[in-house]
Amino acid sequence: MNNMWTVIRFTFMNKVRTKSFLVSTLIFALIITIGINLPFLIQMFTGDKAGSEETTRIGLVYGQEQALAEQLETTWSSLPSTTYKFVKYETADEAALNKDIEDGTIEGYLKFEAQEGSTFPAVVYSSEEEGMSPELQSNLQAALQVAKTRSIVDGLDLSDAQINELNAPVQIDARSIGTNPSGSAGGASEEKDGASEVINYIVVYALIILFFFTLMGTGNMIASEVTTEKSSRIMEILITSVSPLSQMFGKVIGMFLLGLSQILAFGIVAAANLMLPHNMDTLKEMNLDLTAIDPMLLVFGLIFYILGYFLYAMLYAAIGSIVSRTEDLGQAVMPITMLSLVAFYIAIFSLSAPNSMLMKVSSYIPFISPTTILVRIGLGDVAMWEILLSLAILIVSILVFGWLAAKIYRTGVLMYGKRPTFKELRKAMKAYKM
Repeated sequence: MNNMWTVIRFTFMNKVRTKSFLVSTLIFALIITIGINLPFLIQMFTGDKAGSEETTRIGLVYGQEQALAEQLETTWSSLPSTTYKFVKYETADEAALNKDIEDGTIEGYLKFEAQEGSTFPAVVYSSEEEGMSPELQSNLQAALQVAKTRSIVDGLDLSDAQINELNAPVQIDARSIGTNPSGSAGGASEEKDGASEVINYIVVYALIILFFFTLMGTGNMIASEVTTEKSSRIMEILITSVSPLSQMFGKVIGMFLLGLSQILAFGIVAAANLMLPHNMDTLKEMNLDLTAIDPMLLVFGLIFYILGYFLYAMLYAAIGSIVSRTEDLGQAVMPITMLSLVAFYIAIFSLSAPNSMLMKVSSYIPFISPTTILVRIGLGDVAMWEILLSLAILIVSILVFGWLAAKIYRTGVLMYGKRPTFKELRKAMKAYKM
């Protein structure tokens, strides 16, 4: 045990001080910082400041449609966060309107024109640019639709409350059936409000990304270090003072602490940037509340990250032990790399369908469950027994593959030359009893 802790300490300290680790950590921390502060940086460099957006003026030529223009203005003022304002013109003087556009008084103008077969006039927008912005177009269509509806129902003797109800959009509430509230994890069967869904989506996405990249980084470092020690014959010296099993588990645990410290550093960087005043204001504007994060998601996220890491890491160590040259390592670890890619892509591409049959089945496959079960916990409906079953299968798999990896490692570190076949490896493993 003392030897294993020596290996853990040596592995961690040796890797944490390498330039590659420090540079990669700094680069990812910088990417996180830039990504979180990107909206603020864009506003700063373009000269725009949050909360001080300039109002764009649009001409409104009403002519004989004064009532329609007033209704349009009333509806327009009730729209949320629009940056456009109307400037009224009684007559359509093309020369005066064009001059106002050239002078920058207005960006464009709306004009009502009579159309055959309809009591509601045609609406024409004119400006120097082709078309109009998506924001202006969508807001105008919504406001004009309300004005058109109002003009039609004015003669139907309806009350204001009935008219407002007629104009109100229909809300659709999506609910899941067949889920027992008492058997769900973290209140999964309860209705999640919009803010909670969005923030949990972000957390799940971040956890999957962190799991994949830290697994790929630390796993390849484990295999590379074992192969390097073996190819340089240092392994023969280490074997005399530290048993193969202490070496393997020491390297796996040391790399785990390395990956965990890197995640902790990224978490501190992200939290520090999110706590900046301009980012706090942005979160409030987007109706994102960090307290809405499901605590069960974070707890199970950590548990499945740890278990998933050990499952993959022990296989990386075992494969690294049977490779004698670092040039052959990439081809040897390709099957594990493909498994981690499958786990990553199934989870990422199923974020919008967390309750699909693919996700339910994948929750019980050990190499895929660390990511897929997180998607179901954070975004779907999953019963506690399903989480516990997935957890049990993962733990049993770790014990089985850990035992197998230990036997391969103990045998492989002393086998040189070409990569052994499965038959040769099986014969050599029979010579060692654990």
